[in-house]
Amino acid sequence: MDKNEVQQRVVRVTCQVLGVDEDMVQLDSHFVFDLGAESTQSVELVAAFEAEFDIEMEEDAALAVQTVGAAVDFIAECLE
Repeated sequence: MDKNEVQQRVVRVTCQVLGVDEDMVQLDSHFVFDLGAESTQSVELVAAFEAEFDIEMEEDAALAVQTVGAAVDFIAECLE
């Protein structure tokens, strides 16, 4: 899977979990400050990314990811 596809799927999942419009989600968007994620939603995002990509992410490392772009990179590494 190429990084562009990972990015599209990360954006889609982010929109579903956080209830934001796709045009609000940029690579440099911060999950908390820009997209309004609360702590419980951060955990939901990790679970949703794991389900979407059929991967297991180390929870502490995944929760340390702050931006959409960092999530794309993190997930792309998990898929390799």
